[in-house]
Amino acid sequence: MNPLKILEICPYSAGGCGVWQRVKQESLELSKLGHEVLVFSSNIEKGTNKIISSNEEFEKIRIKRFPAKKLGGESFLFWNFEKQATEFKPDIIICHVYRHLHTLTSLSAIKKIRKNKKCKLILVTHAPFVEGNYTRSFFSKLIVRFYDFFVGPMTINKFDKVVAITKWELPYLKKIKLRKRNLVYIPNGIPEEFFERKVQQGKNILFLGRISPIKNLETIIRAVPKLKNPKIIFDLIGPFEEEYKKKLDYLIKQLKIEKQVNFLGPIYDLKKKIQMIDKYNFFVLSSRREAMPQALIEAMARGKIVFASKTQGGKEIIQDNENGFLFRIGDSDELANLINNLENKNLKNISENAISTSKNFQWKNLIRDLEKLFYYTSSS
Repeated sequence: MNPLKILEICPYSAGGCGVWQRVKQESLELSKLGHEVLVFSSNIEKGTNKIISSNEEFEKIRIKRFPAKKLGGESFLFWNFEKQATEFKPDIIICHVYRHLHTLTSLSAIKKIRKNKKCKLILVTHAPFVEGNYTRSFFSKLIVRFYDFFVGPMTINKFDKVVAITKWELPYLKKIKLRKRNLVYIPNGIPEEFFERKVQQGKNILFLGRISPIKNLETIIRAVPKLKNPKIIFDLIGPFEEEYKKKLDYLIKQLKIEKQVNFLGPIYDLKKKIQMIDKYNFFVLSSRREAMPQALIEAMARGKIVFASKTQGGKEIIQDNENGFLFRIGDSDELANLINNLENKNLKNISENAISTSKNFQWKNLIRDLEKLFYYTSSS
C-alpha cells in the first residue's frame, strides 16, 4: 500500500481534550505506517482559552492552528481552513466531531480538492448524542435539534465513511438517515505502552481527567466522609477550570476532608501517566456524561479496579461486578457503599476481566481497520 497525505481536522490540539487524544494517537499510529499526517485545529487551548502557537511539530506530525471565535459551549467554534486544506492536496481528510462548523467546512474544501485529484473524506463522530445536555443552553439545544433534523440528514451521507466510536450511538446515526453502508465502528484506542506488565499497586483512589463540571467531581468528594476507612486518599489529576476548582476546594473545606483529597495537576507525558496510574489500585470516573471514556480504559489496561457512573460510555465498557463497578450518576452514597464493600468481591478476577476488556481497544489493531477505509472506500 502506498503512503498517503492525510489531513486530520479537530477543534483543539492542546489541553485536556478527549477528541485531541484520539487525533494525536491516531496521527502517530498513521505516521508509523508511513503516511504523512498534518493536523488542523483552532489556536485555543481547551479548558483555558489560552491562545497557543500557530505551528508545532511532534515526532513526525505537523500541527497548524487557526484563529478561532467561540460561538458557545465548550467546543463550538468558527475557524476557516478551506484555503490551506486545498493547498495541502490531501489524499484523505479525517474530520472529527459531528455537528460542528468545521465538518461543514471540510465538505466545502473537498469539492475544490476533488477538481484536481481523488480525495476521500471520513467523519469520526465522537458520539455527541450523550445524555443530559448538561452544558447546553436552551438556545444551544434548539440549534442541536435543528441540525439533527435538517442539516445532519442533508450532509451526513456526503462523507465517504462515518466512523462511530461507540455502539450506543448507532441508533442516533440511523435516525439522522446515515446509510448503513457508510457506517463503520472503530472506537478510540490506547497505545501499546499500557499493556506492558510492570504494574505497582497502592491503596489510594485515582481520578485522571479534566477537572471540569461535566466530570461531576462533587460525587467523589461527597463520598469521602462516608468511607469506613478514613485513611483512603483520593488523588485528582488533570488540568482544572479555575472557577470549578474553587467550588471543589470550598466543598472539601466544608466537609473537613482536606487531608483526604489532593489535586495533583495534569500529566501529559505518556510514560509518566502510566507510572502514576500504577501507583493506585482503584480508579473512579464520576462524570455526568461520557461518550467513550478513554481514561477508564487506560486504567483497566493497567488492571485497576474501576468505578464509573452510569453514563452511556460507562455502561458500554463496564459490565457491573464483572470488569468493574457502576453507580448512579451523582450518587455519592452508592459510590461509598461500593468502596466499603470491596472485601466481599473477587477483585483479582475483576482486574483480569478489566485487562481483557481493554485489549479490544489496542491502537495497533484499530489503526489497521481505519487504514482499510483509505484504500477501499468509494466516494459517494
